[in-house]
Amino acid sequence: MVFLFMTRASEPASRAQQRLRRIEGRHNALVKDLRQAFVRAERTEDGNCAIEGLRIVEEATRSGLRFRAVFFKESAQNLAERLLPQIGANVDTLLLPDKLFDATVPSETPQGVAALVRLKEFSLADVLERLQVGPIIVLAGLQDPGNLGTILRSAEAFGSAGVVLGEGTVSPFNSKVIRASSGSIFRLPVVIAKTAGGLEEISAKLRAQSVRLIATSSHKGTPIDQAKLTGPTAVFVGSEGSGLPRAVLAQADELVAIPHAQQVESLNAGVAGSIVLYEAARQRRGEQFQTNSLAIRIRASL
Repeated sequence: MVFLFMTRASEPASRAQQRLRRIEGRHNALVKDLRQAFVRAERTEDGNCAIEGLRIVEEATRSGLRFRAVFFKESAQNLAERLLPQIGANVDTLLLPDKLFDATVPSETPQGVAALVRLKEFSLADVLERLQVGPIIVLAGLQDPGNLGTILRSAEAFGSAGVVLGEGTVSPFNSKVIRASSGSIFRLPVVIAKTAGGLEEISAKLRAQSVRLIATSSHKGTPIDQAKLTGPTAVFVGSEGSGLPRAVLAQADELVAIPHAQQVESLNAGVAGSIVLYEAARQRRGEQFQTNSLAIRIRASL
């Protein structure tokens, strides 16, 4: 019985090892695609995005993304035994020498697994259909990848119809953005403004759908806990340094601010965006509680 148990336990590892195709040179087409996707922080010609790290790759499988290829570092072959049972048999699975793998991925201390995956694509119409989930977050000139990743993570955690990335905003395909989002970018609708006509046209489309446009400010404006963040709403968040462009501010229906100590010049965009999303979620819960309480009182009076 012991012998049978050991044989069965070793079988998955054997199948995983058999799927690995060893690549020695950096000129392999898939290796080149992976390296260029990381360097350019953009999708490959066939629409795939580069991701790296055990947790991120597992999040991609959990989110139902389609894999083009998975790359393992030779010294981290054990990860193949854990990941490959979750990945379709038609996906290319490559084994790279440590030196080649380390030269291909951007991390200083690589975990030993990377992949090319196809992210889900969304339109502004897809985002508008989700307005009941929470506010649309519109980012203008947000350049720090960590802040964008944080906002994406908070948008999924607290509820958001989706995120629109305006001109000058860091690419969502940047590996630091993907890592900071902890996989939220795989599930949350994200729209790049320039593919939908730019921020001005998007603002006009939002207004045509009776969506309130709210701009955030570091000091001036209605305190956020006094602003109405329920209903169809789009919240605009600007860059860490200069804030929102004047053209965006001129289109806003309301300007809101997060009260904080005067000696602090401003909050970073990731923190500010997360606070706005939490406050919007708090207000929605409050409205739902009032609605439920009223329904109970009405039924009780019948």
